[in-house]
Amino acid sequence: MWKEYNPNPVGAKTGDCAVRALAKATGSDWETAYTRLCMSGFAMGDMPDSNSVFSACMRKAGFYRKAIPNTCPDCYTAADFCDDHEDGTYVLGFGTHVAAVVDGGIYDLFDSSKMIPVVYWYRPDDEEDNDA
Repeated sequence: MWKEYNPNPVGAKTGDCAVRALAKATGSDWETAYTRLCMSGFAMGDMPDSNSVFSACMRKAGFYRKAIPNTCPDCYTAADFCDDHEDGTYVLGFGTHVAAVVDGGIYDLFDSSKMIPVVYWYRPDDEEDNDA
């Protein structure tokens, strides 16, 4: 189920999905997540919202990345993932967008529940009993 989530300190609806997802998944505020991404991007010589920088920040926060099985590449939606992962904290990667999933709810600026995820980040303790 989708839950509108916009921790942006001025309420801006902007292209900050990496900041929002990192903030929700790590329990930090928007400013802290933004700073982490910017500093990592600076150190890596890449943009803060690039896949490599975002992945590095997720790894530093204790998350691992896993590909979504390709058994039904056009029919396994974010809503399906949420149904399969009712407990724990995850971040779904859709290629050009990311969104946090916490205890079966997708936290995003817009309803991304019908989007098709390609990868997800998880904490090992959360993934033990759930495998997409």
